[in-house]
Amino acid sequence: MKAIIAGADGSDQSLRAIEWATEEAARRGLPLQIVYAETPWLADTPVDPQAAAIREWLLTGGQELLEQAVATARERDPRVTVQGEAVPGSPARILLERARDAAMLVLGGRGTGTVGSLVFGSTALQAVTHTPVPVVVVRDVEPVARGEVAVGVDGAKAGEPAIGFAFEEAALRKARLRALHVWSNPASSWPGDMQPLVYDPQDYAEEEFGTSLAGWREKFPDVEVVSEVVHGRPVRILAGVSARADLLVVGTRGRGGFTGLLLGSVSHALLHHAHCPMAVVPSTPCS
Repeated sequence: MKAIIAGADGSDQSLRAIEWATEEAARRGLPLQIVYAETPWLADTPVDPQAAAIREWLLTGGQELLEQAVATARERDPRVTVQGEAVPGSPARILLERARDAAMLVLGGRGTGTVGSLVFGSTALQAVTHTPVPVVVVRDVEPVARGEVAVGVDGAKAGEPAIGFAFEEAALRKARLRALHVWSNPASSWPGDMQPLVYDPQDYAEEEFGTSLAGWREKFPDVEVVSEVVHGRPVRILAGVSARADLLVVGTRGRGGFTGLLLGSVSHALLHHAHCPMAVVPSTPCS
């Protein structure tokens, strides 16, 4: 049985993410594995007595941090099977390795290493950029149950896994699904490449949107769907919608992204501006 993986680093955001992961594990009937990344040199046995004392102090602190995280999860929902693991190595590398065999990865929006105006932690950004499975980033905001899941739909084939994940989440939560297709005016990529429009962009967007949702509506007939086609800036509109949602779902790649760009610009920006937990779903789901 695949587990939900949650990263622990001792921050308030991390504990909030672990609480969210516990609730999700209960909804899905899955175990929860909490992972804490230790500094690699702590795995070595130092010769210097002073270094040995420091190593022991850090190991003890890390173990207490992990125990606190496990206790937080068990207090949140005693029915969930919880396991804690301390592993030496880079946090991003360890989490991505564990994610290969996981159902989902859950992280706090900021880590202990963030400074100044850096809103989004580097570990979470690396995990989201290279994830093989859905990653949910939980910001340090008070959760308010609104009974709604929101998903950004761009009509591209690569966005299908994100739509499917959003429908699944709405069904599990018995929540309404708000699906949004945000379009903007056609733009020129280089001088002279623009051609006169021969169609109405709004009509074209609505047609594409309906096609993207049709199969999922049939698969999840009990999910109430509110679909909207909106003209404007995707980041601003989706960030606004996230303020009244329990979860915002986006894909890792947007339409028009470069082949080597694993994380689309809209998804990247929303990591900094979403007002609720945000799920980033890779365009090719992990088998």
